[in-house]
Amino acid sequence: MSSIYGEYEPRLKYVMDMLKNELKFYDRMTYEETGEHIYEHLSARIKSDESMREKCRRKGLPEDVHSALCEIQDAIGLRLVCAFRDDIYGILEHIRKLSSIEIVEEKDYIRHAKSNGYRSYHLIIAVFTDFPDVMGNQPGRYFVEVQLRTIAMDSWASLEHKMKYKKEIRNQELIEAELKRCADELAACDVSMETIRNLIRESTVS
Repeated sequence: MSSIYGEYEPRLKYVMDMLKNELKFYDRMTYEETGEHIYEHLSARIKSDESMREKCRRKGLPEDVHSALCEIQDAIGLRLVCAFRDDIYGILEHIRKLSSIEIVEEKDYIRHAKSNGYRSYHLIIAVFTDFPDVMGNQPGRYFVEVQLRTIAMDSWASLEHKMKYKKEIRNQELIEAELKRCADELAACDVSMETIRNLIRESTVS
């Protein structure tokens, strides 16, 4: 079976690499200016053929390239993990200024956490390219899902994801309550660490 992305698969990698390089450049420029990195980790992936087909089936969509690149908008995914919440919003401002990008959707789960305690900032962006997209538009638009988290948010989300898929969990309500408590405590730590960083900045003699 051929890839659901067909001839567009190499273009997805091009878009992913282009965005990664832009964010790496921004991080490098920030470090040269401030001595601090704007993010700690950057990971990127193209959703596998199997995962995309499964998502199409789950959404009741045909398993074809139009569904994969138009109806579903996370074929390309980027995740940035930052040390501080302020850095997340700094990256967001940089993304907003990029002329080759349009923000399609954004959800701030940091200021408005999910009921289970999950915190992160989610974006769907359209990246404009020199080559056509699946609709025949030129410049073509290729969608990317971007997630921005602090180290604490990322650790919590990874552990919550692992435990969520365990089978035959007893005391489900108690576990969910404990996870929510941990998420809230980590969020408070994020605020405290940000306050400490700001105090250090203010007290540092240039």
